[in-house]
Amino acid sequence: MSRLVQVESTPEFTESARPFRVDVPLQEFLQKSSVRTTLLPPSPEPQALPEPVFPMNSRTTDMKRSGFVYHSNNGVRAFRRWFVPYVQSRVMSDEFRPLLSYLFTEWKCNLDCHYCWAFDNSVKGMTEDTARRSIDWLHSVGCRVIAIMGGEPLLRPQFIHKVVYYGTKRGFFVYLPTNGRLLRPEVCDWIGDSGVAAINFAVDCVDEKPGLPKALKPIRSNFDYMVKMQRRYGYMVVFNMNICRNNMDDIKELTEIAHDHGISTDYHINETPMLEQSHFKHMQENETYLRPEDFPQVDALLDHLIEKNKQGYIMVNSKAHLGRMKEFMRGKVESWNCRAGHNSCVIRTDGTLAPCFPMYSAQYDWGTVENQKFDVKQLDEMKKDCNKHCLSTCQYVLGHYYNNQTVLRWIIKQALHGFSLNGATTAVAQA
Repeated sequence: MSRLVQVESTPEFTESARPFRVDVPLQEFLQKSSVRTTLLPPSPEPQALPEPVFPMNSRTTDMKRSGFVYHSNNGVRAFRRWFVPYVQSRVMSDEFRPLLSYLFTEWKCNLDCHYCWAFDNSVKGMTEDTARRSIDWLHSVGCRVIAIMGGEPLLRPQFIHKVVYYGTKRGFFVYLPTNGRLLRPEVCDWIGDSGVAAINFAVDCVDEKPGLPKALKPIRSNFDYMVKMQRRYGYMVVFNMNICRNNMDDIKELTEIAHDHGISTDYHINETPMLEQSHFKHMQENETYLRPEDFPQVDALLDHLIEKNKQGYIMVNSKAHLGRMKEFMRGKVESWNCRAGHNSCVIRTDGTLAPCFPMYSAQYDWGTVENQKFDVKQLDEMKKDCNKHCLSTCQYVLGHYYNNQTVLRWIIKQALHGFSLNGATTAVAQA
């Protein structure tokens, strides 16, 4: 039974009326047992992030950097920040070794996408003290990749400038998702000059649609400037798109726009919250949620994207992942190798931890930065259920590379292509 469908669509889907996807026992366990009590203790003296030097990068004067230099620099960065920590995590497989961490600096947003529960404008943003301690802690446990998350991170652009600056100075691959409304040229220059490795433009349509304000048209000038400065600052660009019932033609058009600009794409199937979200306003009568009658059109769209992937379009999603989305929207997800809480983690705005994004609102106590409490047995038990209701692109790609057969195939493929780092490694980095 699919739980992605609109509540009122047909009588047999009344189970989806509950405001979460996981089974009731897991919902009860995560929200009411072992309630989160551990908080990040205050520092004796609150730590501030250093003031960024701007401009600091001599390469910003080079507007004609060649494609070879651009790809080589990104290849080296991906090797150091992804591949080396990955090897270390395989060697120390019994330890908590996050390859990737999500740093939620905000839980507020300037837009209201009707499918999105990932913001609450009453929640205070992350402090400089928490941000600095989080980055230092991640460095100590071997992590070298930070995704700055929200809400909308650029609600405080000067703060994000500091986070990117400090993160890159500490040797991190820093990845910034944004809806683009606040990515003004001067902000793009700040974060680009500070060494941001990737910018994820979250767009769902070309022109705004009901429930989908993340459109390209209102931010076109910001997008054009960001693409123009891509070679100057050396970052990668990704279009991040959510497949909804009212934007499937837009997904095709945005895919072509990305291809024409030489940037990659990342796709997701629209889904309801995994856990109950008391602040979420659009659970009922939501025009973006997929219904059973939409499935054939989504199948055709996914087949179209798979064909574009075969043609060489740059995509974070593998062909296999795109194919499995058909099963996912029908509620038929087979177990997969989720690494959440082991090789990835979420840091909330207050410094507390969660294994993954869907568990952000869980009340279970997984500890804080400097004092993580991830337990393999608890995570494995939890994933027996939540794994059936999730197909996270980032976690799926991460788990893909913790499969020994996959690693062997990757090594053979890279050997045949002269061990270029512009292929699979870059795809993982963009995820």
